[in-house]
Amino acid sequence: MPHGAAWLKIRCFAGAVAVVISGLVCGKLSPAQNVSSRWEIRQLGIDANEGIDLADFNRDGLIDVVAGRNWYAAPDFVARPVRLIDDWNGYVESNGDHALDVDGDGWVDVVAGSFLPTQVHWYQNPGAAGLQQGRLWPKRLLVDTGHSQNEAQLLVDVLGEDRPQWIVNSWNKGSPLRLWRFEKRQAADAADPVTLSPVEISPRGNGHGLGVGDLNGDGRLDIVTGQGWFEHPDSPTARGGWRYRADWDMHASVPMIVHDVDDDGRSDILVGNAHDFGLYWWRQLPPQADGTTSWEKSMIDDRFSQPHCLHLADLDGDGSAELITGKRVRAHNGNDPGADMPPCLYAYRWQPAENRFMRSVIEEGHVGTGLQIRSGDLNGDGRTDLAVAGKSGTYVLLNLPRISRDR
Repeated sequence: MPHGAAWLKIRCFAGAVAVVISGLVCGKLSPAQNVSSRWEIRQLGIDANEGIDLADFNRDGLIDVVAGRNWYAAPDFVARPVRLIDDWNGYVESNGDHALDVDGDGWVDVVAGSFLPTQVHWYQNPGAAGLQQGRLWPKRLLVDTGHSQNEAQLLVDVLGEDRPQWIVNSWNKGSPLRLWRFEKRQAADAADPVTLSPVEISPRGNGHGLGVGDLNGDGRLDIVTGQGWFEHPDSPTARGGWRYRADWDMHASVPMIVHDVDDDGRSDILVGNAHDFGLYWWRQLPPQADGTTSWEKSMIDDRFSQPHCLHLADLDGDGSAELITGKRVRAHNGNDPGADMPPCLYAYRWQPAENRFMRSVIEEGHVGTGLQIRSGDLNGDGRTDLAVAGKSGTYVLLNLPRISRDR
């Protein structure tokens, strides 16, 4: 057993859940699917941090983990310092970690947001000597956005610039929605060499929930929020160019996932009820005559609460991604419906022949989620592993070979 680490060997057998118009229907696994999902689970730490990301921070060719105050170098994943973060009202005053080489020096840095402060900072990778000595990473200011009430962020290249933009989601519906572009400052000797410059999508229309994807099939990325979606225009940086379509109003997950579930050529939306029960598939129907989008809402699962964070990854190596989500532990400090139920983490596999999702258990009772789920091959065995951070702890979940149950 690695020094200072707790390991859980957990064998999880698949259950099943189906999407139908009337709601939730459970089904039995067919013999072809009668296999066990096996996970070796390592707890790296425990605090109230809810952000996590993966990258090769020390340039040794292995994928490392960063989560809040620490980074964890593969393969031992022992905690090493990154930054100091204050605790706040049952949370860590940080709501996301995003790995990015901000200054272009070849060392991956960390961009981090927070719930209430209006500033966005990045933490500069100190390089080989600094990492070896366990130094704190220098804190650099990117921008003071002037806006608080920040739910979470995404780092995605919406504009097609071959460099991602920073997108902040606010739980306040009246907050502006902006993309923030990374730009070098003009002064070569500036203390903070990189800044963020805004592209306004809308002066209003934010609200709990955020996602990015091509909803209308024009090859450009649209922006999805809890109150509707913004259509990517011909000139995306021009003020007022993004057309808003108020197709729904929900207290949605971050991210909301844009994905063609049933392979009909139209992008659907996978979304969690972030602070209540309910994981849903919003299937996109053929558009109306005037081009307006139409949707059919179906329940995927309502047996656990607070599916605040969703993720897609191919866990079984069949070329199709599974939907991964679970319970955000104490999302509102225990005040959400179902908050006293145990932590859980699940994978949902789409079964086209049966027109439904099948649920398999990754872990129940110990591992929940926070605000981000990440995937990658963390031990070099060719399978996709997971990393999560939340108020139940920070975990690496190693994906073990699947074994038939019919032997």
